[in-house]
Amino acid sequence: MLAPFCTSSNDAAESLINITLTDVVLDRGCTRVFDSLNLTLNEPRIGLIGDNGAGKTSLLRLLCGLEVPQAGNVCLTGLNLDEAAPARASLAGLMFQNPDDQIIFPVVVEEIALSLRAHGMKKPQALQAARDLLAERGLANWADRAISSLSQGQRQHVCWLALLAARPRVLLLDEPFASLDLPGQARLARDIANARQQVLVSTHLLSHVRDFARVIWLDQGRVRADGPGAEVCAAYEADVASRADASAD
Repeated sequence: MLAPFCTSSNDAAESLINITLTDVVLDRGCTRVFDSLNLTLNEPRIGLIGDNGAGKTSLLRLLCGLEVPQAGNVCLTGLNLDEAAPARASLAGLMFQNPDDQIIFPVVVEEIALSLRAHGMKKPQALQAARDLLAERGLANWADRAISSLSQGQRQHVCWLALLAARPRVLLLDEPFASLDLPGQARLARDIANARQQVLVSTHLLSHVRDFARVIWLDQGRVRADGPGAEVCAAYEADVASRADASAD
């Protein structure tokens, strides 16, 4: 049987790791995404907001090693990501915005079991543990379903369960609410609130990060505002409204 994935906020605080980005430069083709970006990320819940193309996804990809900066350092627990490579999967895990970019196996239980096998669990034990997790979630009937039979939101939920099964110390969620209906959003928001790990959430749905202790507003690769969620979200909303009014004139 799998151990519980969620626990109290005190446990969450105990598992925090220190994440630092120092003078990070990131180019994609001829476009500079980040130019000397500096951040320290050590709060339990951090929201990332901003327009499309602001750098939210790129930041998450940097933190799990899917992007490599042209200059500067990205460090987790004091280790550069290159130095932390052997343990990277246990440090940070990313849930992609599009579940179809993440899912590999054609059957739900196999997809979740993959996360467990990556940590050395034998296939039979991994499959059983995946079934146990689904049963704990009231989703035992999903185990043998084909991924192709699931809705977009259901596939996103499979990716979330696979990420929880992997148990990285930092959960990186890229637009996790985008494909979910309201009940699905409520379930995910509850899971995020109760997760023992650090969680970074990139989203356009500000209601899901407004109560976070820290929200970072990215604007064209730069930090426009960084502070309590309610304040930063309000500032971003005011800016969006101002731009909308200006374009209407």
